[in-house]
Amino acid sequence: MAVFLFFNPDDNENVVSQTKEISEPQEKVVEEQVEPEIVMVDVKGEVTSPGVYEIASDSRVNDVIQMAGGFTNEADKTMVNLAQKVQDEMVILIPETGSEASGSITQSNGDGKVRINYAEQSEIETLNGIGPSKAEAIIQYREENGLFKSEEDLLNVPGVGEKTLESLQEDIQVP
Repeated sequence: MAVFLFFNPDDNENVVSQTKEISEPQEKVVEEQVEPEIVMVDVKGEVTSPGVYEIASDSRVNDVIQMAGGFTNEADKTMVNLAQKVQDEMVILIPETGSEASGSITQSNGDGKVRINYAEQSEIETLNGIGPSKAEAIIQYREENGLFKSEEDLLNVPGVGEKTLESLQEDIQVP
């Protein structure tokens, strides 16, 4: 509270004016920050330091390549999607420029399961009960709606029902 004393020479009276500062309670906005999960990514080929790296799950392929010391002078940088998000057990292969091997991020893990969030149409078509049109629908849904978070999300894809999902569950990995 502030108090002001005013003197009016005409009235010979002191006028006291009080003002009260009003402050509204301010709500503190506390955003809960969730720590991203740590995943393991294997980087191979034409990078300075190939190896297995631990990185946050919200990171991109470019981030892992930088952790691996960056590309070598022989690397074919055009063969890898640097903007792709990393995923646990991902293998990133950087080919040499001019080699017949194309750069890749493998879509299946060591147990032979297809990583449905990253697989190409030809890989999806290898799954039981999935032909070209269903494979295309899966990719289109994934591109329009984002990555699948659970196997049950596949039920949102036109043409994929309960029976199809049952036949896929042993052969796919989500995420």
